[in-house]
Amino acid sequence: MLKKLLASACGAVALFASAPASAVPVGLELVLLIDVSGSVDGNEYNLQKSGYVQAFQNAAVQNAILGSQGGAIAVTYVEWSGAGEQSQKVSWALIDSAAAANAFAASINAVSRAFNGSTGIQSAIRYGAGLFGTETGGAANGYESARQVMDVSGDGECNDGNCTTAFGRGYALGLGVDTINGLAIGGSGITSYYNNNVKGGAGGFVEGVNSFDDFAAAIQRKLIKEITNETPEPVSLALLGIGLIGVGAARRRAAKA
Repeated sequence: MLKKLLASACGAVALFASAPASAVPVGLELVLLIDVSGSVDGNEYNLQKSGYVQAFQNAAVQNAILGSQGGAIAVTYVEWSGAGEQSQKVSWALIDSAAAANAFAASINAVSRAFNGSTGIQSAIRYGAGLFGTETGGAANGYESARQVMDVSGDGECNDGNCTTAFGRGYALGLGVDTINGLAIGGSGITSYYNNNVKGGAGGFVEGVNSFDDFAAAIQRKLIKEITNETPEPVSLALLGIGLIGVGAARRRAAKA
């Protein structure tokens, strides 16, 4: 076991020696995809946005980040609606302290609503897949990670653009996105839809809530599950963490070669 850990660590060192100097290694890159379609009224939009603000201000979420692989994550906040309506409202940010988490929360709090149109879930997922940078074949975003995860929240089914899972979910997973999770708002029907059409990849799950009033607590639970999902057991944690970053990035680069 120790020999495997050492081999992984050596591979990671070689990887980062050849990586762009600006690439920051983290355990997780997380794309937050927030539904702002017409079915989400002004009050619901504010409840949804404030839920994310409160989540990143929450001590349990902050502790999960600091205790996760590498002690840091990179995260970005995107609002989406119709097929051609996606906006990266808060750019990629490194969260490696409580202060950084609070600053990210403040950035979310400062955004204004981007859209109010139809519901293009698969288009949003396809857009989100392109934000991870070199791990999914795109332009560098400043980070290298062991896991790339998308977090999709919304209250309705796809009704705009190409709504096939092959166009969105399948495309994202094919590029190398590890996991797509959902936060479905509105009861069992929309939760079932998210399970069948949004959730995907390793360990993908859907958190279902009945209304936007339940959103804040749900997103906190969901973020903690996403952040801690693949945190290793405390056997040579630092060494294994470095090794996993190297293995994950090398696997994706080899697949693209």
